[in-house]
Amino acid sequence: MLYKKDFPIFKNNKQMVYLDSAATSQKPQVVVDAVNDFYTKNNSNIHRGLYDLAQRAEDLYEGTRKKVAEFINADSKNEIIFTGNTTESINLVTLRYFEKVLKKGDIVVISEMEHHSNIVPWLRLKEKLDIKIYYIPVTKDFLLDFDKLLKAGLDFKKVKLISLTHASNVLGTINPLEEIIPKLKSKFPNAKVLIDAAQSIPHIKVDVVNLQCDFLAFSSHKMFGPSGLGVLWAKTKLLNDMDPLFLGGHMIETVTKQKATFASSPQKFEAGTGKLEAVVGLGAAIDYINSLNIKNVQKYEDKLTKYALSKLPKIKNVQFYGSLSPKYRLPVFSFNIGSVHPHDASEILNRKQISVRAGHHCNQVLMEILNSPSGTIRASLSIYNTIDDIDKLIEGINMVKKIFKN
Repeated sequence: MLYKKDFPIFKNNKQMVYLDSAATSQKPQVVVDAVNDFYTKNNSNIHRGLYDLAQRAEDLYEGTRKKVAEFINADSKNEIIFTGNTTESINLVTLRYFEKVLKKGDIVVISEMEHHSNIVPWLRLKEKLDIKIYYIPVTKDFLLDFDKLLKAGLDFKKVKLISLTHASNVLGTINPLEEIIPKLKSKFPNAKVLIDAAQSIPHIKVDVVNLQCDFLAFSSHKMFGPSGLGVLWAKTKLLNDMDPLFLGGHMIETVTKQKATFASSPQKFEAGTGKLEAVVGLGAAIDYINSLNIKNVQKYEDKLTKYALSKLPKIKNVQFYGSLSPKYRLPVFSFNIGSVHPHDASEILNRKQISVRAGHHCNQVLMEILNSPSGTIRASLSIYNTIDDIDKLIEGINMVKKIFKN
């Protein structure tokens, strides 16, 4: 099935080969229409107005909260918190839950393939609370070495958090968390589990019950929705134990000259007027994904992944970073071309209207592991890409090789 027709940007950029979906996805017409309709038909603030327009706006906003809960199989829509992005979601958990519960010597487990969003907040707590951070290493096959973690001899009582990416934005690796989390929780019974699902959620089914996690974070803009909107899911008890990060309107119950009391979740975490049109757009994006069926999305993208894996790693003088097996794999491909700087290669590819990412991809820890200090070239695909797009990328790589004599 050809999905590209659903995305108006390609009608206006007919020659563009867009291979940067891991950074942000393009938006289907139904999402563009939903945002436009909100502004032209339903624009009003929410949670206060008793007039019809305000009620319609609130129904759309809270309706999306319900859609998100159903999409990830949460117990209640009240477990869904709207934030600015995945980064803000992780910081909210860091500052308003773990900063309270972690003590000197406690251990936070993350991995060498984490985005900076899931490293830097914990480094700050390390400086502030004198906690320890254990990094699960990346194997030569570009997978996480969970066995090394299980055999590391960590004090199981001290491990209080395991915070992992569901899928790497550099390597394309899908970490088999449904299989490993039960083992980790058995080994470290005091540990909570946080999952960064920013990369996985537009490609595969994300189910918080099956994952057995405690917190989950992701962004709207990577799953065909508007920018500037993230989601934090957490179990009700944990949200009840958390204080809000931002204070002001919408999130209070009562305010006197001496004291303020907060509303219950989710309102207590959503201070001020939210990104109403973005939330409505996210609801339309979820409707769009559901209309396709995530299994069909995965099946189509698996076809692209297998084709790319049959071609890209075989190009002479191309250093490919990532598993060569399509199992546990997203259509995200990082590579370098001989001695060519990734930025130079990206600029040459752009001359052929091929849009790729170049640099560290907010993964400097991983780049050190890969021995790639200048970063990599990254081509990341979505449902609007085709086999022809991969062929054009290969043509572009060969052009780079010719220009730089690599």
